[in-house]
Amino acid sequence: MSLFTSLRPTTRLATAARTFSTTSARPAARITITGRLAADPELVATSTGQDVIKYAVGTSSGPRDNKQTSWFRVASFAEGGQRDYLMSLQKGTLVHVEGDAKLKTYEDSEGRRQTSLNITQRFLEVLSRPQNNNSEHHESH
Repeated sequence: MSLFTSLRPTTRLATAARTFSTTSARPAARITITGRLAADPELVATSTGQDVIKYAVGTSSGPRDNKQTSWFRVASFAEGGQRDYLMSLQKGTLVHVEGDAKLKTYEDSEGRRQTSLNITQRFLEVLSRPQNNNSEHHESH
């Protein structure tokens, strides 16, 4: 019986678990997304005049006959060559994005409370480019 008694968790382990659960949170949550660009990235100016690149990444999950797609809107404050590179990407490009995620709660024009997920890009890697020609790239929707 003493063998089983020695296998019980010690109070030191219980204390370590409690200490771990009370550590302070990071200033921002991190998110990793791997998916395809929903459209070409778009350069827009904020209300303060700062340029920001906005794009959406779509990811699919679930069984083949019932795939569900989630769309994530991402903002990038890349400058110079990084901005030019990001702006050169086309709809359908497979990307891996790491960013900071924040939930924002606001009231819409009809007075309803809404919540949106804001993602600010920290890292982007192109995994593959779409296999299409220019006529497909510029088709109207």
